[in-house]
Amino acid sequence: MEPNLPDVVLWSLPAFVLLTVVEMISYRLHPDEDAAGYDAKDAATSVTMGLGSLGFDLLWKIPVVAVYTALYELTPLRVPVLWWTVLLMLLAQDFLYYWSHRGHHVVRLLWACHVVHHSSRNFNLTTALRQPWTSATVWPFYLPLVACGVHPAALAFCQSANLVYQFWVHTERVGKLPRPFEYVLNTPSHHRVHHASQGGYLDRNFGGILILWDRAFGSFTEETERPVYGLTKNIATHNPLRVATHEYAAIARDVRAATSWSERAGRVFRGPGWQPAAHSTTAPATAAPPQHPPVAGTTG
Repeated sequence: MEPNLPDVVLWSLPAFVLLTVVEMISYRLHPDEDAAGYDAKDAATSVTMGLGSLGFDLLWKIPVVAVYTALYELTPLRVPVLWWTVLLMLLAQDFLYYWSHRGHHVVRLLWACHVVHHSSRNFNLTTALRQPWTSATVWPFYLPLVACGVHPAALAFCQSANLVYQFWVHTERVGKLPRPFEYVLNTPSHHRVHHASQGGYLDRNFGGILILWDRAFGSFTEETERPVYGLTKNIATHNPLRVATHEYAAIARDVRAATSWSERAGRVFRGPGWQPAAHSTTAPATAAPPQHPPVAGTTG
């Protein structure tokens, strides 16, 4: 039987709107010259990307749900939906989210999907809505949960809860929280680091709900200096279609210009800032940021 779980995102929409309006008003009443704040065109692009992702996600979910359902029917395992098992599912989903998120930063083909979320040079609650339209690269990371007997509907609930939690961490209006919260949870301070383009902040703090995974696997960095948001090579457009596809276009250009199959593979499957040795002095053709030096747990 399919578990009867609420649509967390749908129930949270009024809170998203209210909090965004409150944040906008706060910048009006108490402006911060150092904060990125709001830009009307940028915020409109973020909202458009969010609305578009809802439609495209419906298309991607058709084959994904089919695969998850088939796997769920094949596995003999079953995890009952009880209050304490849901907590364990949330914990397991957050762990797999960490690796999915990290993978989408270190493999260029995956980064082409995720770069959309990092393409704004502002950091506010509308940035949380700037979601990709090509999220079909995410689902394989959660196959282990379904194989262990988690119902696809329960997995969808956990993913939605994780997404809703991350809405509030996209703000500069909240400083550092008391130390116990900062140690365990993903907070605005930690997530500001994640969205920053400075070298020391690149590819850090991948956690969704918990920051403990970053502490455990060597990808955590404390917020010390004020972040500079966006990409190391920003895109000068508010066109949603270009925002959604610009890195795929850059990959296609680099693959066409490649002189060997190994270089072509590297342009697709290595890090976003990867360059073949012969081109090490040449500036990257991609809008994606060069990667932070590998941290514990990273391959390639």
